[in-house]
Amino acid sequence: AGAMATEGRGDSGGTGRSLPPHSPSGAVLHTVEMHTGGEPLRIIPRLEAAERAAAAGLSLLSLRREVAAAQDHVRRALMHEPRGHAGMYGALVVRGGTAKEGAHLAVLFLHCAGYSAMCGHAVIALGRFALDYGLVPAPTRPETAVRLQCPCGPVTAFVPWDGHRSGNPVRFHSVPAFAAATDLAIDVPGHGKVVVDISYGGTFYAFLSAEQLGLDVCSSKTRDLVSAASAVTEAVKKQVKLHHPESEDLAFLYGTILTDGKDAFSEEPTANICVFADEQVDRSPTGSGVTARIALQYHKGLIQLDQTRTFRSSTTGSLFTGKAVKATKFGNYNAVIVEVSGEAFYTGTATFTVEEEDPLKHGFLFK
Repeated sequence: AGAMATEGRGDSGGTGRSLPPHSPSGAVLHTVEMHTGGEPLRIIPRLEAAERAAAAGLSLLSLRREVAAAQDHVRRALMHEPRGHAGMYGALVVRGGTAKEGAHLAVLFLHCAGYSAMCGHAVIALGRFALDYGLVPAPTRPETAVRLQCPCGPVTAFVPWDGHRSGNPVRFHSVPAFAAATDLAIDVPGHGKVVVDISYGGTFYAFLSAEQLGLDVCSSKTRDLVSAASAVTEAVKKQVKLHHPESEDLAFLYGTILTDGKDAFSEEPTANICVFADEQVDRSPTGSGVTARIALQYHKGLIQLDQTRTFRSSTTGSLFTGKAVKATKFGNYNAVIVEVSGEAFYTGTATFTVEEEDPLKHGFLFK
């Protein structure tokens, strides 16, 4: 069937033979490629093994563990070189069992070092994907609510829809966000004492101004910013114990966000760079990071409900906006629901093959 399908596409080059890759014995993986503010999103619309596990009734956090244990070669093949790169990001769409409680789809987030609990840039792109690929049965004009089940909990994206295709900007409301700890003195090897805040926007981040590390978020070399942010992440992991109101699975520090220090409300954009997982740099302003940063500014009284702030990525200059829309409680924390808005675009579709005899078939990382 593979050969027939290939010939049907007119790939025979006039020779009557189908061009490689021939119907391979290994896996074939179809993806939809997008980016949000420059940060890539490689969407895997379905993975049968994950759907079988989901159909067995696993929770999304349990499914995340199951996929990490049994299907991690898929993440490595698509995130790592030669098919991906050190900055690649992915989303595994799961239909069926886990898309429960009225969600249109469930999703696992993939990156070069593993699996995240929340990803705002991915939610913005997945909102468009869900409409354009028919995952929402009856989309409404001018905007459709797309309900996603993420490992951190339910997230809703609001996506422009003209009756034929999705549009921008997409906004989303995530799980309640809260300041977990403020003004912590942390000893960072090579940098001495710095003061950090820790805030949760679906995943935990440490925040501090780059100035505390002798750097400028907009003009310093990215390499220096990444090294410093990673040193902060490692120090915080050693010196601070995090707690999550619902699940210890979510009580981990995902990364460090260095800012320009402009935390008080202003019409002017504030710049930041997010370094997460294993020294991975977000090309976008970071959706879950904006969520966490708004929660922090609200907690400190620097921003009021419904005041919109603009956040700029110091790597690409792309913009997200964020605002706290509602105060709420999350466990014992005073929390806020944050609305983040940004633009996502399609860059293509891909068909990846895995040849069994390829010694590098499951990818490699070169840093």
